[in-house]
Amino acid sequence: MTVTLEVRDGVGTIQLDRPPMNALDVAIQDRLRELAEEATRREDVRAVILYGGEKVFAAGADIKEMQAMDHTAMVLRSKGLQDAFTAVARIPKPVVAAVTGYALGGGCELTLCADYRIAADDARLGQPEILLGLIPGAGGTQRLARLIGPSRAKDLIFTGRMVKAEEALTLGLVDRVVPAAEVYDQAHAWAAKLAKGPALALRAAKESIDAGLETDLDTGLTIERSWFSGLFATEDRERGMRSFVEEGPGKATFR
Repeated sequence: MTVTLEVRDGVGTIQLDRPPMNALDVAIQDRLRELAEEATRREDVRAVILYGGEKVFAAGADIKEMQAMDHTAMVLRSKGLQDAFTAVARIPKPVVAAVTGYALGGGCELTLCADYRIAADDARLGQPEILLGLIPGAGGTQRLARLIGPSRAKDLIFTGRMVKAEEALTLGLVDRVVPAAEVYDQAHAWAAKLAKGPALALRAAKESIDAGLETDLDTGLTIERSWFSGLFATEDRERGMRSFVEEGPGKATFR
């Protein structure tokens, strides 16, 4: 399989495996959507890692496959492309991208679907579609601008330039830079810690933030209020508050 889902300690790793560069062809896109939906459903998956392997995250779309498509073919395909990435972005659990090597084009767009991004110190990220006479089509114009701001996003998209890990960190494109050999382990540690947390509260936090960013402040506060009050019906809230009162903060065990 070109994309797999493996689960360990409550953490599901969605790994791309299409050597040499993990080019994101239609088959990989569709498989990503299937596995994102599976990770969403499975109760043993409490957090998710997006990973391309030790050498490369994903160097972009399969250009040879795209070159053979005409306008009609891409009109029919483009929604499936976006739907695959949206399925990853909407996994209602913490998602971290472990970025090694190149994350370009669709690969960079896939990292944007994560909640947190840990990059190797030799990683390179970018949206080079303009160099092909195109623009990002898997969410890049939207998610990148929301993440790092419109002017910075325009600079990367207009020029198509690649940025090194340290500049990506400065831009806010990644959240942590570590030695290449430590990328997956640190991503797993981040995910494993959250996998032990209160699953419904984490979902509430993620959906409140994501949905709130797409609307006005008053509507966002309504979304937050609904989730906040709803969590008072959960066992995890009872366990968390009881532990806080009896033992102090940070000692609760959640189910």
